[in-house]
Amino acid sequence: MSRRTVLLIDDEPDIREVVELSLGSVAGWEVLTASSGADGVALASAQRPDVILLDVMMPGLDGPATLDVLRGRDETRAIPVLFMTAKAQAGELTRYASLGVAGVIPKPFDPMTLSDRVAAALGWES
Repeated sequence: MSRRTVLLIDDEPDIREVVELSLGSVAGWEVLTASSGADGVALASAQRPDVILLDVMMPGLDGPATLDVLRGRDETRAIPVLFMTAKAQAGELTRYASLGVAGVIPKPFDPMTLSDRVAAALGWES
């Protein structure tokens, strides 16, 4: 199997660092990061990752708005997106599902099982 490429779009430097370590060092995946929705859209368009992990609450272009831009572009429309958020109550999960995301990973998450959660949400062998 080829190496997976994951794009994390999150405004929190600590989250970006933990995900890079978790998915890069532990799972052996290539991890790209962006600190804003606009930067993430540009990086996704250029690199076309296998999956995008997208923070819901960010200044400027938040997660749902970033998802809308990604879905509006031919080069990023088909990339699966998983929301990562501390806002994961039942009503919010229903709303996220209606937006067409592949899944939701609640924050805080366990860095040691993050790759398993991503793989399970996407039907990948871990």
